[in-house]
Parts: sequence; C-alpha cells; structure tokens
Amino acid sequence: EVQLVASGGGSVQGGGSLTLSCKLSTFAPGWTMDDADIGWYRQPPGYECAFVSRVTPTGFTRYADFVKGRFTISKDRAKNTVFLQMRSLKPEDTAVYYCAPGDVVIGRICDRLDSEGLGTLVTVSS
Repeated sequence: EVQLVASGGGSVQGGGSLTLSCKLSTFAPGWTMDDADIGWYRQPPGYECAFVSRVTPTGFTRYADFVKGRFTISKDRAKNTVFLQMRSLKPEDTAVYYCAPGDVVIGRICDRLDSEGLGTLVTVSS
C-alpha cells in the first residue's frame, strides 16, 4: 500500500502563509503522484476530519469551500511531490494536515494516518 507523508507545518500568525509538502513515505519504486488523485485532509483539535483539496493525475483541482481562494494545490513531477500552498491563514485553519492517494473514507483517514505519524501540525495564532 502506498502511503504519503505530509510535512512543512509550523506556527504562523493569522494572515500568514505556509506551504505543505506531500511525499512518498513507503518504498514504491516507479510510483508517482500521477498514478492517483492526491488529496489533502485536516483534523482540527476536537473536530472531525475534513477534505481540504484534491488534484487528479491530469491536474484538475478541487477545494473545500472554506479554503477556496486561499489555498492552492500543485504538483512538482520532478520532485514527485504535491504541495499545498496556504495563504491568508486563519486561526480556524489550525489542524493536523494529511495527504493520501486515491479515494478515502473521510471518517477514518485522519485517524489512520495520525496513528502512523504521517501528518503535520499547522497552528495559526490570532
């Protein structure tokens, strides 16, 4: 099973920016970020896991309403990495962020990836 690891989180003031990276965490020779849709998800403290953004192998992108116009998902094929550029961050963006390939069960993906330490914490202060 291909698993991805998110990195790049940190603490930032409201209105600031961060860029998260999503890379392979398992040994999968030949597997690339073009082999599946890549999704970003997040779980704020005390809240449920939520979809954030998704990019297809052909580059089609989709965003949750609460990040539209502020977050941008992109792929660097040379680095086999998917990025999530986050701008105009708000305190309510505080969450652990995860990335995963393919279709997922929203109610389970954050807990599953968290148990393996594959998320990255973003903290936005007011």
